[in-house]
Amino acid sequence: MGVVKLKNLSQHLGLTEGTVSRALNDYPDISEKTRKRVQLAARELGYKPNSNARRLAKGITECIGYVLPASESHLSDPFLGELLDGLTDALSKRNWDLTVAVARSSDSELDIIDRLTRSGRVSGLIVSRTHTEDTRIDFLKKSNIPFVSHGRTADPAGFAWLDVDNEQAFFDAVTHLHALGHRRIAHIGGQETFNFARLRRHGYCKGLEACGLTYRTDYDLSSEMNDHAGFEAMQRLLTLDEPPTAVACVTDMVALGAMRAIRDAGMEPGREISVIGYDGIPVGQHSNPPLTTMAQPLTRAGRRLGDMLLAVIDGQAPGETQELWRAELVRRQTDGPPV
Repeated sequence: MGVVKLKNLSQHLGLTEGTVSRALNDYPDISEKTRKRVQLAARELGYKPNSNARRLAKGITECIGYVLPASESHLSDPFLGELLDGLTDALSKRNWDLTVAVARSSDSELDIIDRLTRSGRVSGLIVSRTHTEDTRIDFLKKSNIPFVSHGRTADPAGFAWLDVDNEQAFFDAVTHLHALGHRRIAHIGGQETFNFARLRRHGYCKGLEACGLTYRTDYDLSSEMNDHAGFEAMQRLLTLDEPPTAVACVTDMVALGAMRAIRDAGMEPGREISVIGYDGIPVGQHSNPPLTTMAQPLTRAGRRLGDMLLAVIDGQAPGETQELWRAELVRRQTDGPPV
């Protein structure tokens, strides 16, 4: 038999096409015995349902949207690549599709979300890199479309989200460096309009306090979250009369730029100056030397975001769909005792 169609399957089973279709789409008016019989025959005969017909039968669009946050790097960002890998994996298990839209600015990102929400082309949305005060979240909470955010806002109530405990991660990074013997620990952070950057800085400050270290404004810098900005920030730290012996960086890309500045100054990251990044992106394993990082499971997070959004679409309460994970310290070769 060539391509197996719904008609072939219904003839094989001796059932009407309508009954077979409703059994394949899990309609409640079909008995469990018939449903199992139909689904078993479909697998044995190699029947592949027409996705458009299935979606029309169910009355939903089996597609979710992800609006790529405004950034200079866009799809080249390894953070987003890992996240999207996991997300597409989760959706493929239910034969759902993913629409990715690229925003060129913060304003256009909101316009894209508005357009996707009204278009009927997606049944849910995922947003990421949340802001402390986030107009996207405010807009989506007032809309009727299910959504999940990768990250929280300053007020995390009333919507579905998955986040990593950013504050705890940088507290752990600082106390780890202190345990190695460091007393001059700097921080290259991100713009605090991003909630995760704000929380990571809070964790840095709390870590200093817990270790009995004095906070220094000249050790606490803010930068764009790319390697060039990390390079420039580290250069500033190296010009201080008393440079730090260790630095905790808001992302791995910032940390890789900081390492380049350290090497350009004739020093070795992990020996003269320790560096800890955040994210756990694969490129950090292959840096020179390999980067120590506070790793978050990006691919697993993508899968979980997909599962959470599908659960919300299926009727789970958004306010009860919230998870906070913990980052893991992955030691490689850029953290060591001060020389």
